[in-house]
Amino acid sequence: MADQLPTEFDVVIIGTGLPESILAAACSRSGQRVLHLDSRSYYGGNWASFSFSGLLSWLKEYQQNSAIVEESTASWQGLIHETEEAVTLRKKDETIQHTEVFCYASQDADDGVEEMEALQKSPSSATSSATPDPLHSACLPEETHSLHAASYETPAKDTPKSDGEVSLEVTDVEDTLAKEEYCGDETHIPAVSDGDEDGKKPVEKDSTDQPKRKKITYSQIVKESRRFNIDLVSKLLYSQGLLIDLLIKSNVSRYAEFKNVTRILAFREGKVEQVPCSRADVFNSKELTMVEKRILMKFLTFCLDYEQHPDQYQAFVQCSFSEYLKTKKLTPNLQHFVLHSIAMTESSCSTIDGLKATKNFLRCLGRFGNTPFLFPLYGQGEIPQCFCRMCAVFGGIYCLRHKVQCLVVDKDSGKCKAIIDHLGQRINAKYFIVEDSYLSEETCSNVQYKQISRAVLITDQSILKADSDQQISILVVPPEESGTCAVRVTELCSSTMTCMKDTYLVHLACSSSKTAREDLESVVKKLFTPYSETEVDQEECTKPRLLWALYFNMRDSSGISRSSYEGLPSNVYVCSGPDCALGSEHAVKQAETLFQEMFPNEEFCPPPPNPEDIIFDGDDKQPEAPGANNIIMAKVDSSEGSKNLESPEKQFQN
Repeated sequence: MADQLPTEFDVVIIGTGLPESILAAACSRSGQRVLHLDSRSYYGGNWASFSFSGLLSWLKEYQQNSAIVEESTASWQGLIHETEEAVTLRKKDETIQHTEVFCYASQDADDGVEEMEALQKSPSSATSSATPDPLHSACLPEETHSLHAASYETPAKDTPKSDGEVSLEVTDVEDTLAKEEYCGDETHIPAVSDGDEDGKKPVEKDSTDQPKRKKITYSQIVKESRRFNIDLVSKLLYSQGLLIDLLIKSNVSRYAEFKNVTRILAFREGKVEQVPCSRADVFNSKELTMVEKRILMKFLTFCLDYEQHPDQYQAFVQCSFSEYLKTKKLTPNLQHFVLHSIAMTESSCSTIDGLKATKNFLRCLGRFGNTPFLFPLYGQGEIPQCFCRMCAVFGGIYCLRHKVQCLVVDKDSGKCKAIIDHLGQRINAKYFIVEDSYLSEETCSNVQYKQISRAVLITDQSILKADSDQQISILVVPPEESGTCAVRVTELCSSTMTCMKDTYLVHLACSSSKTAREDLESVVKKLFTPYSETEVDQEECTKPRLLWALYFNMRDSSGISRSSYEGLPSNVYVCSGPDCALGSEHAVKQAETLFQEMFPNEEFCPPPPNPEDIIFDGDDKQPEAPGANNIIMAKVDSSEGSKNLESPEKQFQN
C-alpha cells in the first residue's frame, strides 16, 4: 500500500488496546469509515502478548524509548491554519516503569548456542533496570510475536467458517499437546485439532513418588521462544461476563478459542489447596467437615439471590465483607475460601460489594465447566486482534508503526478537525478516539494515575501437583500486612499455547504500593524456589523451581473522569489502558459508553450479516460478501465438558 492514506474518515482511532479495538469494530460494523493507527509495531498496546524473544525486544524498546529526542515541529506546523491550533501528542510511552529481569535457569554452553546466535540481530545491553544479567546481554533477539504486523497490514486472516450459528465452545484443558506444533516457521495461528492423548497422560514420578523434573536451560527457553505467548496483562474471562456476551453477540467469538480454568486455589497457613466450587466439589471435598459443607452450601445459596433477602444484610451495609462473614457462622476456613477464592475481594471491601462479587462468581459456574473462568488460547493479546479483524472485514484501515504528531483543533468551535501524522499528512475526521498513553503531559497535568504491579514467571512445575500436568489455576494470596493488597496468581500450562512443554507460565498482579518487585517478591518466595545447579538432583525440593522472572509496573488509567484532562476537544474521546481487575468488564463498558455518545441511534456491535443475505444494489443475485474470504475463524474444538452458551447450568439452586 502507498504511504499516502485517504484524507477523509468518520472515525480515527489511535491505539489498538482492547477498548479501542472494540470501538473500531463497532464503528466499522455500523458503516463508519474507520482509520485505526498505532505507533507501535504490534497490535494490543498494553494488552498485547509476545513470544519470549519478542518480550525481550519489547523491554529493549522501552529502554530505548526513554532516550527519545523530541522531534522538530517545524515540518508540520505549516499545515496548521490561522484559525486552528495544535494539541501535540506524547512521543514516548511512559506507562511501563521499574522493569527488572532475573534469569535463574542455567546456561548450558553447548545447548542452543547456535540458535541463540541466529536469533540475535544486534548486540544490546540488558533490558533490566536492575543489575544487568550476563545471560540477557548474551542474547536479546529482536524476533517478535506474530502480532508485530507491518504497517498498513489488516489483521484479517485466511478462510471463513461456514457455520451460521453463533456459539462458543470451550476446549477441554486436557486436549492435545500436539497443538504446540504451531510454533514452526509460519506466523499464522492454525486451527487446533483433536487426537493426541499426551495431554491426558499422568505425571511421571520417580522412586520417591515426586514428579520427575527435566532440566530446563535458558538456551532451551530462547530456542523455544515461539512457543511462549506472554501477556502484559493478567486477566481471565468470566463465562457470564460482558466480554463473553459481546464476543457472542458480535460473532467475534469465531475468531478465537478458549479453555476452562480448571482449578480455583487457596493459600492458607503456608499451603496451597484446591477450593471446591460446584455442589459436587463441595460435598466431595476432604478439606471441609460435613458441618462446614452444609454451612457453606447454605451461604452460597443465599448469595445467589441475596437481593431478595435484605433483612439478612441491611444491618451490615456499613461493615466490611470480612466482618459480615463472621456473623454468618462461617468457620475461619470458610471465611478464607469465600473472601479470597470465591469473592476474590480485599478484606476491606464493603458487604454489598462482597455479596455482588460472590453472586457473580456463582452465576458464572457451570456454563462451561466447574469454574467461572475462561482463558483464550495463545493469550489475552488475541482478544483485541479479534475485534480488529472484524473492523478490517467491514472496511477499517489499519496502520501500525504510524505516529501521530498532533490533533488539529478549530479555535472557534473547540472541536478537533484532523490529525497530522509523522509523514506530514493531514487526515480529517468527525470523531477521534485516543488511548490515554498518547496524550501529552500538558493534557494529563491534573490526572492522578494508579499503578499495577506485575510479574511474569517461567517455572518447571505446578504450584499444586495433580494427576494431570495440564492445569490452569488461579490463586489469591492474602496480604501479610494491613493496608497492602492481595496478590492474584494465574498459572498457565503448555496446552494454553502460552509456554513450552514441561514449563508453566505464571502471572502475578496486584495494585501497586511500591515497585512491582517490592510488592510481589515475597509471594514469589512463598510459592517458588529459584533454580540453582546445586538443587537439580535434590528430590526434597517440593516447590516449583523459578527459571526466569520479569517484574514491572504498569499504569492503570481506568476510572479517570473526562474533566481531569486539560483542554480536551469535545469530539475527542479517551480510552483507558488495562485496569487491575480480573475481568475486562471496564473495557467493554467504556467502549459501549463512548460508542453510544458518538452514535446514539446505532446498535453496539450487532452480529454481522450472513453472506447469503447480502444483496448488492443493481444485482438480482446474492453474491458472496466482499472480503468474506479474508475472514479467519479458529476451529472450535468440542469436548465432553463443553456446553452451549444458551443453557448454563446453575449449580447452587435448590
